Amino acid sequence: MKWSLLCVLGLFLLSKLLCGNAEEFREKATLTAQSSIIPAGGSVTLTCDVKESTDLKYEWFRQTSSEEKSIITDESGRAISVFKGGNYTCRAEGKTVTITESDSVTVRETVRNRITVTVQRSWSQIFTGDTITLRCEIQGGEGKVWKYEWTAPNTNSPPTSSEYRISRVSVSHSGDYRCRGSSDYLLTGWSDAFRLTVSYKPRATLTAGTTIIPVGGSVTLTCSVQSSDGWKYEWFRRTQTTSEGQIRDQQNRDIRVSEGGIYRCRGTRGNPVYYTDISDDVTIEITISNKVVVKQQPNWPQIFRGETITLTCEVQEGGETTEWEYEWRGPSTATQWTHNNDVTFRVSESSSGDYMCKSRRRDDSYSSTEWSEAFTLSASNKPRATLTAGTTIIPVGGSVTLTCSVQSSDGWKYEWFRRTQTTSEVQIRDQQNRDIRVSEGGIYSCRGTRGNPVYYTDISDDVTIEITFSNKVVVKQQPNWPQIFRGETITLTCEVQEGGETTEWEYEWRGPRTPTQWTHNNDVTFRVSESSSGDYMCKSRRRDDSYSSTEWSEAFTLSVSNKPKAKLRADNTAVPVGGSVTLTCSVSPSSSSGWKYYWYRDEKSSEALTTQDAVFHSNGQISVSQEGLYRCRGGRGNPVYYTEDSQSVRIGKTVTASNRPVVTLYPNWSEIYRGETITVRCEIHGGDTEWDYEWETNSMIKAPNQNEYRIRSASSSNSGNYRCKGRMKSSQHETTEWSDSVTLTVSDNEPRPVLTVSPSWLSPGASVTLNCEVEHPSAGWSFYWYKAVPDLSEKSSSYELLPDGSGTAQDSYIIHGQTHTAGYVCRAGRGDPEYHTDHSQPKFVWSADVHSAASLTVSPDRVQHFTSDSVSLTCEGNFTEWRVRKFSEDGRLYSDCRRMTGSTCDINTSKSDTAVYWCESGSGEFSSAVNITVQNDDNVPILVSPVHPVTEGASVSLSCSLRTQKILSNVFFYHNDKLIENDPRGELKISAVSKSDEGFYKCQYSGRESAQSWMSVKGADSSSPPVWLIVGLVCGVSLIIILLLLLYRCRRTNSAVNEQTLNQDHQQHVYSSLLHGNRCGYEIIRRSENTGSGPAEDVYANVASVIQLKVINKTTGQRGDPEESSDYNNVNLSGCSVFDPAF
Repeated sequence: MKWSLLCVLGLFLLSKLLCGNAEEFREKATLTAQSSIIPAGGSVTLTCDVKESTDLKYEWFRQTSSEEKSIITDESGRAISVFKGGNYTCRAEGKTVTITESDSVTVRETVRNRITVTVQRSWSQIFTGDTITLRCEIQGGEGKVWKYEWTAPNTNSPPTSSEYRISRVSVSHSGDYRCRGSSDYLLTGWSDAFRLTVSYKPRATLTAGTTIIPVGGSVTLTCSVQSSDGWKYEWFRRTQTTSEGQIRDQQNRDIRVSEGGIYRCRGTRGNPVYYTDISDDVTIEITISNKVVVKQQPNWPQIFRGETITLTCEVQEGGETTEWEYEWRGPSTATQWTHNNDVTFRVSESSSGDYMCKSRRRDDSYSSTEWSEAFTLSASNKPRATLTAGTTIIPVGGSVTLTCSVQSSDGWKYEWFRRTQTTSEVQIRDQQNRDIRVSEGGIYSCRGTRGNPVYYTDISDDVTIEITFSNKVVVKQQPNWPQIFRGETITLTCEVQEGGETTEWEYEWRGPRTPTQWTHNNDVTFRVSESSSGDYMCKSRRRDDSYSSTEWSEAFTLSVSNKPKAKLRADNTAVPVGGSVTLTCSVSPSSSSGWKYYWYRDEKSSEALTTQDAVFHSNGQISVSQEGLYRCRGGRGNPVYYTEDSQSVRIGKTVTASNRPVVTLYPNWSEIYRGETITVRCEIHGGDTEWDYEWETNSMIKAPNQNEYRIRSASSSNSGNYRCKGRMKSSQHETTEWSDSVTLTVSDNEPRPVLTVSPSWLSPGASVTLNCEVEHPSAGWSFYWYKAVPDLSEKSSSYELLPDGSGTAQDSYIIHGQTHTAGYVCRAGRGDPEYHTDHSQPKFVWSADVHSAASLTVSPDRVQHFTSDSVSLTCEGNFTEWRVRKFSEDGRLYSDCRRMTGSTCDINTSKSDTAVYWCESGSGEFSSAVNITVQNDDNVPILVSPVHPVTEGASVSLSCSLRTQKILSNVFFYHNDKLIENDPRGELKISAVSKSDEGFYKCQYSGRESAQSWMSVKGADSSSPPVWLIVGLVCGVSLIIILLLLLYRCRRTNSAVNEQTLNQDHQQHVYSSLLHGNRCGYEIIRRSENTGSGPAEDVYANVASVIQLKVINKTTGQRGDPEESSDYNNVNLSGCSVFDPAF
């Protein structure tokens, strides 16, 4: 029983096991395809996969939309290849298992039908807004129902039909379009890409063969739309009085029109109609036959700048009864149509050019005449009248003819003027002719007038007319030596003869250089130079009648010889024991007279011998009994004029071998420089004894055994101590003692002089003094003076020798009449052969004169700037090459701008850019100089003031500015540290600048002050300074003092002259102080302003007292204080003398 139960249980478990396995193997097949698309003429592999693949048999099925599902016979493998499209499935069966059918897989078959994309249109170019249709065409696909796929830009849902319609195409539709078709399980390939290009909407272009319709004719208008086709055209016309309307029955590209008006067109094409943008306007006018002419009133052949003229447009040939309007073309832009047929204007430089006009009827704005022939207007510069006189001397009882003319022009009347030194200028009434006759002496001028309003020429130059009287004048010389030498002082006297002794006269001189002004002194005293040679003449006139004078004297000829040299002879060169030697001194040529002679012993001695040193015989001879090196020179005149020293003559004594020699250096300078020539000499004073010489030195180069050792090019190797002794040739055993040692020091450092200039800032026309300083200035130096000429190719300067600037004995050199910025250098020389130092560093004299051939402009136009400001310095003038130079606060000179573009230097400012700037051209011209000041504190304001001098009479505005903004209120302005009215304002306006406005200015805002800037004021015509500015300060003051002794009225007149002259000197002080921060010029201004009696009287009183003191000192013969003597000499030489020292 037990075993039976176990058996049953075992069978049950076995059946469960077998049945459970059968259910597990009923799985589903998986069908995979190599590709879902069969290529044309190809196949695709299908694979049926099951988990248990042992001893299985596979069945394959195919189904289409038109065919029922059917088994594929002859295919039982796991993988098959198919060639047709359809839905495919598979299943498998085994002995113990059945595999259920797989899910279907769709495979489509590619057909070879050709497929293309075409566009339905009749033109080549597509524009935005057009409507287009793209079509997908399948060749050979007839009879099948196709579905379509499209690939297109700018869309996510393309159509599925064969047509792709775009109603309003845009640029974004440009790109490639493709299509393909599918029908059941058939599929075409993708078509080739169709490239669609969409252009922006075009604008029609309207052109006219001409815009002027000839009388009775027409013009052709052409409308076009880029390079595209299929267009028809619409035409439009309007006038100023009618609205625009379409021209009917005109759709052609070209039309002919015979009406004036404003025309437009546009293109149209397609259905629905597509329109281009409308074209620009073209105005068509009709020409009428009337001729127009431009006429000028007044009809002068030459028109000058500043005159007022009228140009009239005249319509001829029956145009008088028609109402016209007019249009003008001139050198500037054309005018608009106007009812006025004339234009009246004031002529300027820009007025020169061709003028034309045309006209049209007021009731027909599209019919006009042709342009008139060009009327050429040439505007000349404002003329200056020319005054000529047949003679400037009126004979007794006679008259002279004066003629006033104005270039080669007509229509002039003339105004005549006369003045004297004591009367102001007045117009001569009832005289408007070109020629007049006058019988009065005086100063005459004239000018021309013409036109309405009256136009005046510039007034002519003055012509002085004088009356002649019979007194004769003679030039005499004192001292009256027949021969005068360079450096002597002489006096020339103008003597009025034939009863002129009782008359008070004044005198005028002519010499080799410029003539002098009239003066009360009848003599001139001067130091003769080479330029003094020539003819001298004088004439005189009564002091109470400045226009009656004598004739010029006969010429007195002055011949100046070179400085003579004395000649010394000795009857013996050795003094006999207990005896003497006679020396004779003479001056060649022997024809010169008046000499005294001065004797000297030894080269170091500068004191003349006295009766204690020698026995003096007749003038020119002495006897000496002392040995030594003798020389002499001649002297004559007062002050004494000396000849050059004679050659030295050594006088010795008869000596024994015990005489001690002396070593001398010649020249005996305290320091010798490398390259100089020096002689070391062993001197043994001892009659006719012949000596051999022996030297001892610790220098690297030994001296030869001769009495002289000449070192032609010294170096430090020659430095050392030298001593010598002598040995008698006749008795070699007898020698002298060694001489004392003499030290020779040769420096390898080449000396370099230091040049200074005064003043640094120049008042145009003033004198400039150059000083050249060297070490040991008393050591025989002569000086050479040069002007620095820019050389832009080498980025340096070349040097040109100044006139008379070669080898001067003085260490100073004066340049007269300097007007422009310039650079100078110097060097020194001495010895024979001459040794030269290096050139000094260049120094510059700066001028603010803007009338130079070169000029410098600053943008922005102000002196003060903040750091990091952009400042442009522009060189202007008729030159091609430039460089900008800079002299900084620390005294450094910079030759190149860091950013130079053409003629402009651009600066991004920093504190180091505070400096003086000027331009130098490639041909050596210097511009005016300007100051630039840079403020590096953003919280401190700057003063906005002009860089260049302001013209007297012009207006100027000064303002105050922070870095971020211009300050518009609460600003206080100061002039020379004085508050200008105690009211805050935004800016300081000076409507008409005068000389009193010159000075230092600054502004204050919120308790902070700007830096000071100097504002200079120049005369209205600074290029032609008045004569009295050239005369100079001291001369003007001296003339005032003398005239005060005669007339009280003259004191007041000349006091004004003195004030103006002093202003010139004050200006020079201020200019020299600008660079270095010197407040000298400012202090002068404050002292003048603080005087109660006014600046002119205060200055006059001070100068007058100084001159009076110096005259007393000279009269009493007192030597006085050195500074006072110097002042007196300055006043006497440059002020009271009426003769140029370089005459």
